[in-house]
Amino acid sequence: MDLNNYTDFVHTGPGTAAGRFMRKFWQPLYVANDLAPGTAKPVRIMSEDFTLYRGQSGKPYLIDFRCAHRQTQLSAGWIEDDCIRCFYHGWKYDGSGQCVEIPGEQESLAEQVKIRSYPVQEYLGLIFVYIGEGEPPAMPRYPECEGPGILDALSKGIWPCNYFSQLDNAGDPIHIPYTHREARRRVGIETPVRRMIPEETEYGIKYTTTTANGDKIVRHFFMPNIIQLITNLRHDGIFLDDSPSGGAIMPRLVWQVPIDDQNFVAFVVTYIPLTGEKAKKFHALRREIQHKDGIAPQEVGNAILAGKLRMTDVVTSDVYKLIQIEDYVAQVGQGATPDHTKDRLCRNDIAIVLLRKIWERELRALVENRPLKVWSTSDGFNMMAQI
Repeated sequence: MDLNNYTDFVHTGPGTAAGRFMRKFWQPLYVANDLAPGTAKPVRIMSEDFTLYRGQSGKPYLIDFRCAHRQTQLSAGWIEDDCIRCFYHGWKYDGSGQCVEIPGEQESLAEQVKIRSYPVQEYLGLIFVYIGEGEPPAMPRYPECEGPGILDALSKGIWPCNYFSQLDNAGDPIHIPYTHREARRRVGIETPVRRMIPEETEYGIKYTTTTANGDKIVRHFFMPNIIQLITNLRHDGIFLDDSPSGGAIMPRLVWQVPIDDQNFVAFVVTYIPLTGEKAKKFHALRREIQHKDGIAPQEVGNAILAGKLRMTDVVTSDVYKLIQIEDYVAQVGQGATPDHTKDRLCRNDIAIVLLRKIWERELRALVENRPLKVWSTSDGFNMMAQI
C-alpha cells in the first residue's frame, strides 16, 4: 500500500494519508450510557486497538490496548478507583498510562513504565477521543443539538463495509426514491427525483436539492465524516399529532467512523425538542414500536443480499430501522473495500465528485506538507429544512 497516496480515501490505518488526516479530528468511539463506571472495553478505530474504561469516579479514559509487561489485553483486567489493573500479573495503570504499581517489585520500577493515553471528552451522549499527534483541536460544538428536550445518542452497530461508502451516500439524493422506496411508501411520503446543487463551505459541503414542485431540501456535511440533516418524527414512523412533521422537527448528526478498512460504525445523535407530556408520549410510542419487533438491520440486510428476502418482505413498524436496512443493502452491497477507480460517475454524481475532490486536495496538501484548510462548524441551520 502506498502510504502517500492522496487519492486513496478508503484506507485509514496508521501512516496512510487518509488515516493521518482523520486523526486530526475528534472522533466518537462509544455511546456514553453504554460504558458504566468500573468497566473496561476493548475498542478499535482506524485499524488500531485501544482500551476504553470508565473509572469509579465516572470519568472515561483511553489507553493502549496491551499491558507493557507481557502484552496481555488490558480490558480483561479490573478497575480500581480510576486505575486499571492487568488481569495477568496485576500491573496497575492510571488514566494517563502511568504504571503506579507492580506487585512484588520496588516502586521505582513502576515509575519507569508508561503506556500511551489519549484525550477523551464526553459530549452529546457520546465518548469522543483524539488519537492524532500533538495537541488536539478544540472540540467542535453543535448548538442545534443542545437545549431542553430529548438527546438520543446511539450506535447503528458494525457494518461490514468501508466508511467512505456512507460518506458518498450523504450527497446522493438520486438514491432516495429507489433505495428508500419501501420505507417512504409505508409512511406515505412521496419522493420525486431531486436536482442537487452542492457547494463547499467553511465547515464542509452544503447540499441543496430541489424537488419537481420547487421545494428545497438542505443537508450539511461536516469534514471529515459527519452528516447533518433535519428530520422529523413522521420520518421515523412516530406520530404525536397529524402535522406534516408528526409533532417535532429534529436535527440529527451522524458520524461515520472507520473501525478498519472493511468495517465502520455510525454514531447517531438526534435532538428531539420535546419536554413534559409530549416527551412522555414520545417515549411511550417509541417503546411500543421497539417492542413489536426485535429484528436486527444487519441480519435482515444480509438475508436480502443473500437473496433470501426482498425488501417488501421485511416486517417492521420501525421505519427508521427499515431505512437502516435499505442503506445497509445498498452500501454493504458495494463490497467491503470498494475500488473507486472502477466507479462510472455521471452528472447526477456532482456532489460525490465535489466530496472526493475536497478529500484529494486535503490529502495532497498533507502528503506535501502544505497547510490544510481550517474547518469550522456553523452556528446553526435552517430548522425548516426536511429530508
